[in-house]
Amino acid sequence: MNAVAIPRAFPRPAPFVLALLVLWSLLGIAVAFGFATTTQWQIAGLAFAALLLLDFALLWRAPTPQVERRLADTWPIGIERPVTLSLETPQRGQTLDVFDLHPGGWSMQGLPRRLRLKRGETASVDYQLRAKARGDFRFDGVQLRLHSPLRLWWQSRVAGGAQDVRVFPNFAPLAKFAMFSADQASRLVGAHLRRRRGEGTDFHQMREYRIGDSLRQIDWKATARARRLISREYQDEKNQQLVLLLDTGRRLLARDGELAHFDHVLDAALVVAYLALRQGDAVGLLASGGANAWVPPRRGVGAIDELLRATYALQPQPVATDFLAAATDLSVRQRRRSLVMLVTNLRDEDMDDLLAAITMLRKRHLVCVASLREGSLDAALSEPVNDLPGAIRAGATAQYLDQRNAAHEALRNHGVMVLDVACDQLAASLVERYLAVKRDGLL
Repeated sequence: MNAVAIPRAFPRPAPFVLALLVLWSLLGIAVAFGFATTTQWQIAGLAFAALLLLDFALLWRAPTPQVERRLADTWPIGIERPVTLSLETPQRGQTLDVFDLHPGGWSMQGLPRRLRLKRGETASVDYQLRAKARGDFRFDGVQLRLHSPLRLWWQSRVAGGAQDVRVFPNFAPLAKFAMFSADQASRLVGAHLRRRRGEGTDFHQMREYRIGDSLRQIDWKATARARRLISREYQDEKNQQLVLLLDTGRRLLARDGELAHFDHVLDAALVVAYLALRQGDAVGLLASGGANAWVPPRRGVGAIDELLRATYALQPQPVATDFLAAATDLSVRQRRRSLVMLVTNLRDEDMDDLLAAITMLRKRHLVCVASLREGSLDAALSEPVNDLPGAIRAGATAQYLDQRNAAHEALRNHGVMVLDVACDQLAASLVERYLAVKRDGLL
């Protein structure tokens, strides 16, 4: 925890002071009507002022409690995590309100909290916090409101120190997938695995013939030696390359729920990357449009850590994506033939630029375009139409979707694989298409 200066705001009067002032004023009115003497009113005023000064001095000289914050250095986006504040007062007891200066915009439960600490007592405050954005963030200390012994004053102070945290995409699904095989993990995502049409391309092992094996699988020399039918077993080719091309332009600023489309894209990209690494393939990533990032293809499950570090702070920008520039950049960086999965939100006005980019990429690579569909569009079409504005909205939505479908068909007519998916279906669709490409030997 980084040490910071402890600012002290000037003490402010508590609401109780106003009540005492009202009572003193009523005593003055009583003096005016002869129900009390001036001396009594003056003595009450002097006593009131003395209490104010004494309570002010006690609060001003009171030490700031020692505060320590305990939390994880890395956070997953959208997942509620606990934070613990430990407070200790070195001298006399204190009454204080506690509020943590967590990053703005995060969802919080459990604060502020009022504590009454005895001298030397250590108290813990637990609360729940949920990050709503990825990137680097800072906790700027703990806000304390100290109350004077007589409750006539309160003072705001900041204790503890600043802490930096990093918010990553939600990696809980990746940890869950580690307990399953690649095929089982693919089914957990929701991918529908097709039955193999061939026998794969890489030799795996010899085994006894099974009913249903192709005659091409039989190894006749091994069969003659063993005097029983022996088949060759093949597996999907390994050491292929997958490159995820992510759009970081304005199209991905749209939101479905709390998360932006780009957050859904990043989560899905990490899922398909992890499963591809489990399959023995190399995975790379190029982000282009707004923020840029390049991770060369790497093999091994450990490569997922490099992808996380390179992408956790990426944010889409309100700029138009230059698909041709992205294709040129990728063509220069990635010379080996790969499956390139471009994830964007395709509009008909992007077609000319996108077709030129895909034409360039297809000279060497196999290209798949995943186009995100806003959930609000489907919701708008499903709403009943009861008035003219509703009819206009439904008509405009239908026209927009027709133009979008026409753009997708234009790409398919050029031999491009196109996925038109909603955010919650993106991970399953990418995994399903990746496995289909491998099993059909398209690379």
